[in-house]
Amino acid sequence: MPNREGLRAVVIGAGVAGLACAADLATAGAAVTVLEAGDAVGGRMRTDATAAGFRLDRGFQVFNTSYPQVQRRLDLRALHLCPFTPGVLLHTPEGRVRFTDPTRQPGQLADVLRGRLAGPGGLAALALLSARGMLLPARLIKRGRDESTLAALAAAGIPGELTELLFRPFLAGVFGEDQLETSSRFFHLVWRSMLRGTLCLPRRGIQAVPEHLATALPAGAIRLGSPAAGLTGEGVLLADGTELPADAVVVATGAGAAAGLLPGLSVPATRTFTTYYHAAPASPLAEPTLLVDTGRIVLNSSVLTEVARSYGAGGPGYGADGRALISTTALGRGPAGGEPAVRARLAELYQADTAGWEHLASYTVKGALPAMPAPHPLSQPARVGPGRYVCGDHRATGSVQGALASGARAAREVLAGAALRRAA
Repeated sequence: MPNREGLRAVVIGAGVAGLACAADLATAGAAVTVLEAGDAVGGRMRTDATAAGFRLDRGFQVFNTSYPQVQRRLDLRALHLCPFTPGVLLHTPEGRVRFTDPTRQPGQLADVLRGRLAGPGGLAALALLSARGMLLPARLIKRGRDESTLAALAAAGIPGELTELLFRPFLAGVFGEDQLETSSRFFHLVWRSMLRGTLCLPRRGIQAVPEHLATALPAGAIRLGSPAAGLTGEGVLLADGTELPADAVVVATGAGAAAGLLPGLSVPATRTFTTYYHAAPASPLAEPTLLVDTGRIVLNSSVLTEVARSYGAGGPGYGADGRALISTTALGRGPAGGEPAVRARLAELYQADTAGWEHLASYTVKGALPAMPAPHPLSQPARVGPGRYVCGDHRATGSVQGALASGARAAREVLAGAALRRAA
């Protein structure tokens, strides 16, 4: 990027979008201040530590290594990534069905070969869909027709039974909705990223990702516990009544908070998840695999201590007291009946006695993802007025890639605006 020494920029919000924007502006020579209302960086990517030594991510989290922005900005080795099994276990009324990537685990194709997942026609359609995702350049997918994911699956020849068994319950945990109304272009990009990358978690929790991004900023650039009360003609009004001058202000908060700081800003509806954490005396599933509930009472569950163990030696990861940590996520505020209903469903999913499991915490994350019904723009401009910009996944797609790319776009537009002002 061109050098912009002398440019004063304030970024409001230290989530991954704001951190990416601030890093690009600092690299270009701008004087950057990041204001964060909370006590740590991360936004929705935060991890809490319990007295017993468990690490609880605030809501359902997975990290995809194939995202272009991730590969550009992060040293993946430094995150000590723990991979999930490349596939899922589907809990059905007839028992578990395993769906796995045949290119990575050819030895676990028994359920596919026996036709438990789909018949020959359905498997052929699934193979073609996946080949398209693996081989087509992302730019061609982005230019494709946008319709609902449900319509796109039908057009690809995916049988309804396979949609109900695999795609609807699995993608509900990706989209935050189970009607498959989400943009098909986003679905194709997500499917492509899953085939090309690895789903994993940092050994010390998802907050390791924004903490790593923050290391790209100069010392002192991030001001924690500094909420912005509003924007002024000269910069940003802080909650303590002082004013921070700025030539450019980037609002990098969630959609609702952004609309509060930028009146008139159009923001999408959002999706809500609730994640429940339990500690069990022993692991109910001895593998780092996502267990998907095809009945959709909950969305999915996994044993995070098994995921952390997939990294190998090097510390306890998500748990430290010898018990297993189970993470379970449901749509919205969860099923009627709350945590007891979740615990009862987990007994069925894991085929285990859950009466002795300890309920550690529950997190309801409002605005966890932006709603993305088709047609959905994959990216929106950052500039909303003179010296005013906005970024976040609600300006792109509901993913780490979307948030990072939106932050990068905001930085480019801030620098372009500064160049135009200097030329005028």
